[in-house]
Amino acid sequence: MSRKRRLPDIGDDALWRSVTADITPIVGRNPPPMRSEPKPRNEHPSAPLPRAAPAVPPKSAVPRPKPLPLAAGSAPDIDRRTAERLRRGQMPIDMRLDLHGMTREEAHGRLAAAIDVAWRDGRRVILIITGKGQGILQQSVPRWLNEGDTRRRILTFSHAQPKDGGSGALYVLLKRRR
Repeated sequence: MSRKRRLPDIGDDALWRSVTADITPIVGRNPPPMRSEPKPRNEHPSAPLPRAAPAVPPKSAVPRPKPLPLAAGSAPDIDRRTAERLRRGQMPIDMRLDLHGMTREEAHGRLAAAIDVAWRDGRRVILIITGKGQGILQQSVPRWLNEGDTRRRILTFSHAQPKDGGSGALYVLLKRRR
């Protein structure tokens, strides 16, 4: 497939002349011939040329996209093999967090702090033990894992294998720190 060549328009020639106006040519070389300036079509000669908007906004102006909420076992950002290894309990556990006997507020604070510390230390897999009991923490922990900075540091989580606590525990896979 051949590409059609785009011919420069009036604005391109004027822009090129303004860019190259203060350049001195190399001795012994002839500059390429410039076309004569065509008459502007229904434009004001004193009007400034329109500037194109920058292609990429500055990094500070780009808001971070909000990650999608996770459910236990969903793994949208990782490959299937890694998700399966986590679900089967085949990845080494780098940290354990036992929330037994804590109030909801204590557990929430401890969970956020533990994930922050583990992420900063470069740990990947955390086992969070919620206990089976009445299920208050079992229901709250997945919701807390989807909040703010905690969610930004998590790739996925799933229920633990029976050897690690079964439905009363979660495996959490953290993102690598960059």
